[in-house]
Amino acid sequence: MKRREFIKKTCQAAALAAVSGGVGFLFHNRESSAYAKLVQANPAFQVAADSSLPKIVLAQNADHIAALHAALDAVGGIKRFVKPGEKVTIKPNIGWDRTPEQGADTNPVLVGEMVRLCFDAGASEVVISDIPCNYAPRCFLRSGIKEAAEKAGAKVILPRDEDLVTVDLGGKMLTAWPVLKHFIETDRLINMPIVKNHSLSRCTVGMKNLYGILGGSRNQLHQQIDQSIVDLATFFTPTLVVVDATRVMLRGGPTGGSLDDVTIKNTVICATDQVAADARSAEFLDMQPDKIGHIVLAQSSGLGNLDYKAAGYKELS
Repeated sequence: MKRREFIKKTCQAAALAAVSGGVGFLFHNRESSAYAKLVQANPAFQVAADSSLPKIVLAQNADHIAALHAALDAVGGIKRFVKPGEKVTIKPNIGWDRTPEQGADTNPVLVGEMVRLCFDAGASEVVISDIPCNYAPRCFLRSGIKEAAEKAGAKVILPRDEDLVTVDLGGKMLTAWPVLKHFIETDRLINMPIVKNHSLSRCTVGMKNLYGILGGSRNQLHQQIDQSIVDLATFFTPTLVVVDATRVMLRGGPTGGSLDDVTIKNTVICATDQVAADARSAEFLDMQPDKIGHIVLAQSSGLGNLDYKAAGYKELS
């Protein structure tokens, strides 16, 4: 390569890096007042309760698709949660520039299969989105989620600054805040977290996974992280929680990186009680759910039951 061409390509790469960093800065640092639209309606994503069905089901199988099907069928099957003509938004964890083996992002095999199931139930559209902590295009590609979801027919949307709208979340910590509009403009919300250790909240499962809906200065929320998690889970109460515990990050979360920090559990949990889902998942990290601040606060706020067995629990193997 000639010197002039080398300099040109180096400058282009530097410019791209600057733009990438700028996009991340906008998403995580602009104030809510920068977004004109204020949405006040609280979305209704939940389906009717059914006392004949368990609220949380755990299935173990080295075949992860089989585990998903078993757990989902036991809580009523996909047609309980998705009706013909409905738009479905799925929220995986795509927060990190990691491979599936590193256990930082949701298993792409599960995401792809969930998309396919939604279409089988008659969904008119399935959307996948998230606001990662690392550079979004790399996270979506390297996690394998973009490829798996698009192959199944989903519309995979990288976060854009113009897709953020200010929403009155009505919380104690979270009031007016920028959120991705895809999680407002939908009929059903399926939360698909992965189970990980977390340096601030101790663990991250379903309720903490909803942080990826938020733009703005998320670091401001860390001072009262438990309350902000509960505020978010109160507003965006999902239709269904599908927990990926096929790989579990025991240490170094939420970023991870070392395969030594990841253990194979080959487990999928489906739940209509998001507190119960987080509580059962915390046990994979050898944590007691009644010692985890946001899980305890979520129960006292009426979001669910941390005593997952009392909530209605079934385990399949």
